[in-house]
Amino acid sequence: MTKTGADYSWFEDDFPDIAEAYCFTLVRGLSPAELMSRLEGRPEAPLQGIAAVADAAFAQYDLEERDRQLVAMTTVGTWTLLIEPNGYLGVTEEQALPASAGTSWISHFTNINAVGTFLWAEDQVLRLCFDPMFPEDRWGTEPDELRDVMEGIGFHFDDDDPEKDLSAPAAFALAEHLTGVAVTPALLQDTTFTCTTVKIR
Repeated sequence: MTKTGADYSWFEDDFPDIAEAYCFTLVRGLSPAELMSRLEGRPEAPLQGIAAVADAAFAQYDLEERDRQLVAMTTVGTWTLLIEPNGYLGVTEEQALPASAGTSWISHFTNINAVGTFLWAEDQVLRLCFDPMFPEDRWGTEPDELRDVMEGIGFHFDDDDPEKDLSAPAAFALAEHLTGVAVTPALLQDTTFTCTTVKIR
């Protein structure tokens, strides 16, 4: 059964340090090393758990090189999960679309100003892109393919304001619908992540 935004409401409660600003990306069939190569990343020391990843990502902003983003990666089945605390590389079309060559790339982002993006690319083609808070405004080659799924997951299409905004957790649910990969508290807390820093264009 397809998860809904409510099934991911734990994320904001359990991980407040990263929940305000993040980018999660899933890429099919490429290892962390292959993705690091595609993104022209620089290897960094591995980190255990999302709290350490978030600390390292924010420390990166205190360095002289402010144009690099920390990306933590781990393999989940046939997919690689990329996590960027306070980052947005995964939804930056200039980098995401070339990196999606020959594979699927599903990414969602939000920042502290509640600006968000969901991006789905297949082999360098943008199939679907939208702001999770405004799902009625969609673009890409298949903007309507997932319309019914999106409504069932919990994206808000009505004019009235929702009782509770589930747009950000609904993006997690939509990514799971497309990939079969569930992001869980245990995955975030217990994983030792392969890390890289990537130059932001």
